[in-house]
Amino acid sequence: MNKAVYINRIARFLPGKPVSNDEIEEYLGFVDGKKSRSKSIVLRNNKITTRYYAMDKNKKSTHSNAELAAESIRALCTRDFKLDDIELLACGTASPDQIIPAHGVMVHGLLKSRPVETITFSGACCTSMNALKYSYMSILTGNSKNAVTSGSEKLSTWMISQKFEEEALKLKELEADPLISFEKDFLRWMLSDGSAAALLTDTPNPDGISLKIEGIDICSFANESETCMYAGSDKDAEGNIHGWNEYEPKEWIEKSIFAMKQDPRLLEKNINKFGTIRYIELLKKHNLDPKDVDWFLPHISSEYFRSRVDVAMKNSGVGLPPEKWFVNLSSVGNIGSASIFVALKELMESGKLKKGQKIMLSVPESARFSYGNALLTVV
Repeated sequence: MNKAVYINRIARFLPGKPVSNDEIEEYLGFVDGKKSRSKSIVLRNNKITTRYYAMDKNKKSTHSNAELAAESIRALCTRDFKLDDIELLACGTASPDQIIPAHGVMVHGLLKSRPVETITFSGACCTSMNALKYSYMSILTGNSKNAVTSGSEKLSTWMISQKFEEEALKLKELEADPLISFEKDFLRWMLSDGSAAALLTDTPNPDGISLKIEGIDICSFANESETCMYAGSDKDAEGNIHGWNEYEPKEWIEKSIFAMKQDPRLLEKNINKFGTIRYIELLKKHNLDPKDVDWFLPHISSEYFRSRVDVAMKNSGVGLPPEKWFVNLSSVGNIGSASIFVALKELMESGKLKKGQKIMLSVPESARFSYGNALLTVV
């Protein structure tokens, strides 16, 4: 067995130009022709100032999700590492372009590299961490010498106003109020498009820094909580999820079945509680004192949760000073599965890393409360 696995390089692709808060509805549109009532509240809390959309103001796509992923993977390539050198391609996403074929093989098709082992993880934000762990284990066991792991999202076209117009019309007929539910409108002001890819190998970079993977922990708390974020389904009064295939085709539009929804009440109740539990367990597993963590990279969907994460960690005795936190949410938005790699790339290129430092990645997934954590050492 190989003794170590290293992240040697990360590349990202953010489509188009940064979109400011004032421009959001120029891209996403106005539901029922009216400004959102929740937009200003959500933006004030999440503190996102710019994000990226893989479409223009005419709602025309500039890239598919698979194309976004392929762009970041191509950006990994150098004179010493070509697409045909990839031994494993592991892709994660919450927003595949289609149900079948799998997202990963669509990315491979665009890359047009040699035949290669390809695996897809679908779900939500933890999908890229799942892909990272699969790649890590593949190299660790000697199955492959290198792996490319990607996280990518194209959520803008899920959020355009046309996707909600039929529901707004139905609400107007029934209640004379076309306001779509906060659970759906909430996410329109947070999500961003983009991708990032990481190159993992069994040897560190000969020059510059690499990140040695000390361990990756994935855990679900679905047994303890009902569904919080969902798409392609709807939720009844008892909290049960019903998939799109249980509804009539006309209801898909009338109920915005394929829109992404999130229950903010469940999110606030559970996200930090479960996340702190797993963080503490990972520290114990690696016999690591909290003060020995040099950099903490949490994937947070909103700055609203940063202080709550901080309080939960401090109350559990594992708090970190603010200078050890690294968060770039305000400038790139919430890119779902791609967010953690985009942040890690930025940190790797910041000039702040020193050999021997410990980095903790922490990715919560609110869909059914899953968590992905990874401990890295700068080498």
